[in-house]
Amino acid sequence: MSTRLSAGGAELTIDQENGCRISSLRVDGTELLRQGPKYGAFPMVPWCGRTANGRFRDGAAVHRLPLNHPPHAIHGFGREAAWRPALGTGTEAVFTYDLGDPWPYPGRVTQVFRLDEDALTLTMGVETYGDSFPAQAGWHPWFHRSLTPDGAEAKLDFAPAWQEERGPDHIPTGRRIDPKPGPWDDCFGMPDGVDVTLTWPGALELRITSRAEWVVVYDEEPEAICVEPQSGPPNGLNSLPRLVTPVDPLEVSTTWTWRRLA
Repeated sequence: MSTRLSAGGAELTIDQENGCRISSLRVDGTELLRQGPKYGAFPMVPWCGRTANGRFRDGAAVHRLPLNHPPHAIHGFGREAAWRPALGTGTEAVFTYDLGDPWPYPGRVTQVFRLDEDALTLTMGVETYGDSFPAQAGWHPWFHRSLTPDGAEAKLDFAPAWQEERGPDHIPTGRRIDPKPGPWDDCFGMPDGVDVTLTWPGALELRITSRAEWVVVYDEEPEAICVEPQSGPPNGLNSLPRLVTPVDPLEVSTTWTWRRLA
């Protein structure tokens, strides 16, 4: 079952049964996202990226997560779950997902989609039903490298303050280094907020912004470029835990704004 939103020349399709991911984002009929059940743009929750060896500590307790990307646990459970619709209009939709086993804490995730003629705003909130717990949230979009078979490749423009040094196990070491040239499967710090632009020459400019301070860029595959705003770095459940408490839920948002160049 899918939900469709439209505004002006923009069309959005949400597959709530398959992780509440965006399965399609079209602008004037042109698809921006890589197609397929594992692609599109999916939510990462209740953690983002890799959690080292599928383990994280919360106080004295050590929790183990399924190793869905051995030897690590990756991208959370939300991308594989069926979400429930809570609200829908022609341009806005809201879905919820209840956290539970194998995540060790009960809670709820809410995801909001709002489509305008020239922008898409995504918001995700994580709340607890009881005890406080560490969590992260973000998005993993797979943008087409080229919008048409013979189209120019997208150009990536951003100015991070630092790059998280990545160890041979793909887990950040904790050191912040000067940004290195790509290709990347790396996390970057943008303390003034995420601000990344993808430009398909002669076609479209897409600006990805967020108040979040972390973004992962993955461009090691020829078909797509991933620009992933998120509330913390990979392995952040261990290295930079952000507690969700009964009075302080986690909320993160991102806005994708496009400008037609043709």
